[in-house]
Amino acid sequence: MACEEDSREGTCKDRDRDWHHYSKSSGRSRRSSRRNRDRRRRRSHSHHGSSSRRSHHRRSRKRSRSVEDDDEGHLIYHSGDMLRARYEIVCTLGEGAFGKVVECIDHSNDGARVALKIIKNIDRYREAAMSEVEVLENLNACVHMLDWFDYHGHVCIAFELLGLSTYDFLKENNFQPFPIEHIRHMAYQIIRAVRFLHKNKLTHTDLKPENILFINSDYYMEYNPEMKRDERTLKNPDVKIVDFGNATYEHEHHTSVVSTRHYRAPEVILDLGWDHSCDVWSVGCILIEYYLGSTLFQTHDSKEHLAMMERVLGPIPTNLLQKTKKRRYIHRGRLDWDPHSSSGRYVRKHCKPLKHYMSCQGEAHQQLFDLMGKMMEYDPAKRLSLDQQKRLNCECVVSIRAWLSP
Repeated sequence: MACEEDSREGTCKDRDRDWHHYSKSSGRSRRSSRRNRDRRRRRSHSHHGSSSRRSHHRRSRKRSRSVEDDDEGHLIYHSGDMLRARYEIVCTLGEGAFGKVVECIDHSNDGARVALKIIKNIDRYREAAMSEVEVLENLNACVHMLDWFDYHGHVCIAFELLGLSTYDFLKENNFQPFPIEHIRHMAYQIIRAVRFLHKNKLTHTDLKPENILFINSDYYMEYNPEMKRDERTLKNPDVKIVDFGNATYEHEHHTSVVSTRHYRAPEVILDLGWDHSCDVWSVGCILIEYYLGSTLFQTHDSKEHLAMMERVLGPIPTNLLQKTKKRRYIHRGRLDWDPHSSSGRYVRKHCKPLKHYMSCQGEAHQQLFDLMGKMMEYDPAKRLSLDQQKRLNCECVVSIRAWLSP
């Protein structure tokens, strides 16, 4: 999904291929093995555990004749298969670039149902999976990891079984926006979880609706006579953040490109470096997607992406354009963009100033758009820090805090 030159027509198809709960951007898996080795060396607090995992990993690569992979590195399995004489596979929940997620019966835990993430038998995906394990072993405010093991070269991670991703729910509900009260509830929980990550010096780097799951996605069905169709309303909008395979600590190497395209912050596109604030930008993009039912920045081209930002949020500050290493995007101190080109017409047609997206002028809607505006501030130094929710007294942030209160 991070491909630079894909056509706009392929955007929805790309997202449909990434439909499962633990989806991953295929463009995010190119981190070098050196980076992952450095990550393990730097984590002094988990060095011993990492060493034992690596030695166990090497031993487990001896494969049984009955264990087979397909051409893409996925484990070949069938319903009823047992892994480690404990996990009985029930069905496939989803599939992505990294592997597959299956529902299993945990026979060592009174038959509890779990989600088992089975990673491809390919080095770069195994390394990302081991990084995710290390992160999850030190977190308790996000998705709950129950177990992990290496199954003939496939890292397998057992999680609590959750509901649909927020993207999948939108898709199955014909991309109808979430009600404003549900958006407020989800925003509170997402911000609380991301704040917890940032306080632990960790940036998620791949926040998107596919990586935010409902704890339970049961719903009421109601007929909409105006649209002449059935529409779903969640019974419970509680959510959790998942997929920490690309989460990065402050002291670790920061690869230049992070985040799935549609949720990528301007400083990442401009190659200015990034920190926790890139997560905040992503959350802003997620919230407006919940409000609209569709992605705000629907593009796969970096310059077009920046032009869309300018259409929605106004001109990119000159100081950021002056610092960028991506000089091909700039002409005479401004974004090199022709509004009269076919791409320019596309941007004008599909994007408009942020406040023009408001479907209602009510207070709750105003507060949501105030929050999103602060989260999608161009300059990371001026962007809303999640800690500011507590410590700033300016009128805007006070109103945001009031709006977020559950």
